[in-house]
Amino acid sequence: MNLTENRDPSCRAGDGCMKKPELLSPAGNLEKLKMALIYGADAVYLGGKSFGLRAFGGNFSEAEMEEGVRFAHALGRKVYVTLNIFAHNADLERLPPYLSFLAEIHVDGLLVSDLGVFSLAREFAPSVPLHISTQANNTNWATVDAWQKLGAERVVLARELSRAEIAAIRAHSTVELEMFVHGAMCISYSGRCLLSSYLTGRDANRGACAQACRWRYGLVEESRPGEVFPIEEDERGAYIMNSKDLCLLPFLPELCAMGLDSLKIEGRMKSVHYAASVTKVYREAIDAAYDEGRMFHLRDSWLEELQKVSHRIYTSGFFDHVPDGGDQIYASASYEQTADFIGLVRHYDERARMATVEQRNNMKVGQEIEVFQPTRETFCQRLMEMRDDAGEPVLTAAHAQQIVHLRMERPVEKYAILRRRREKG
Repeated sequence: MNLTENRDPSCRAGDGCMKKPELLSPAGNLEKLKMALIYGADAVYLGGKSFGLRAFGGNFSEAEMEEGVRFAHALGRKVYVTLNIFAHNADLERLPPYLSFLAEIHVDGLLVSDLGVFSLAREFAPSVPLHISTQANNTNWATVDAWQKLGAERVVLARELSRAEIAAIRAHSTVELEMFVHGAMCISYSGRCLLSSYLTGRDANRGACAQACRWRYGLVEESRPGEVFPIEEDERGAYIMNSKDLCLLPFLPELCAMGLDSLKIEGRMKSVHYAASVTKVYREAIDAAYDEGRMFHLRDSWLEELQKVSHRIYTSGFFDHVPDGGDQIYASASYEQTADFIGLVRHYDERARMATVEQRNNMKVGQEIEVFQPTRETFCQRLMEMRDDAGEPVLTAAHAQQIVHLRMERPVEKYAILRRRREKG
C-alpha cells in the first residue's frame, strides 16, 4: 500500500483509507505523564493505586490522576486508565465508586480484561469508552468482533501475532485496534503468568508481578542440596526465561498501512528518561512514515537514541518470525544503555543564557553533556560553568534533585533532558 495515498484523517480504520495511528505512551507517575505528552505522545495510559497490572510502578492517587487528565486535555491529548486485573470477589466491592470517579474526571478510556469488570464499567461509567487489554489474549478476529458486539470501542491485540494474523484481524474487524510496538516482552502468554505467584506469593494477574522470569536460575540435584549446577555451562548461571525487548521501529510504514488505530509503548515502570526518549523517537518516525510514504528511511539517529535508554537487546518479537532461542538472553538479566540521565531543565534565561536544572545524577564541570529536547535538535557541549542558587560557582552537583544553574551554548527548552555518555566497562 502506498502511504502517500488516501490520507483523509476522518476515515475509519479498516475501510480502505489511510489513517495516522495514535502514539500511546506509558505514564507510571505524574512526571512521566507530563514528559511523555511534552515529547509527543497523542495519549498516555496509567494506573491508579488499585486494579491495574503494575502495582509497583508508582501509579496515581485520585488527585494526581485528576491533575494528569487536566494536563493532557489542555494539550488536546487523551488519558486511558488500566483496570486490567483478573478480579476476585473482594476486588469487586471497591470498583463501583472508583469507576464513578473515573467517569467524573472524564478519562478517555478504560483498559479492562475481565468480563465482570467490563460489565461493572458499563454500569457505573457508561460514558467512558472501554478498551480490551492485551491480557484478554486477543489473538483472532472472532474474539475481537465478540468484544465489539459487547460494546468495546478498542481491542489491544496480543503480542503473539504475526503480521499476517494482524492483517487478517484488521480485514475482518471495524473496531479500533491497538498493538504494542516497543518495550519488554513477557515470557508468559500475553502476561498471564503464575510464576511470580508460585515463587513469591505476588500475583502477576492482580498487579504484583515480581518479574521472576528475569532471575538467574541454576539446577539443584535432590540428593545434593545447596550445590547449584548452571543450566548452561557458564559460571554466571542461566537466564532461561529472559526475553529480549520488542522494537518494531523498522516496520512502522507497514504498520501504518495496515490500518491500526494505536501504536503502544510498554514501560510504566521505566524512567522519565525512557518515557521522553522513546516517545520522541516514535513520534518522529510515525510522522515520517505517514508523510514520506515510499520515501521513508530509518534514521540512524532514532536507532542510536533507543540505545541510550535502559533496555535489553531488541527483537521484532512475533511480528515477522516465530521467536526462537535467538530471542532470549541467556548470559545476563542486566539492561543496557549508552547514556545516563543527569539533569532536567526547569527554566531557561535567554538573556543570561543560563538553564535552571534539577540534578538527576552526578554532574561535574568539564564533562561533555548532551542536551535532548522536546522539539529542538539534540546538541552536545562541555559543561563549563555551574552555579548554586546563591550564585556561587560549584564544581560538582552531587545531591539528589539539587538545583543548579548551567551556562548553555545554545537556547534550550523547558523539560530538556541533560545526559552524558556512559563509560563502557
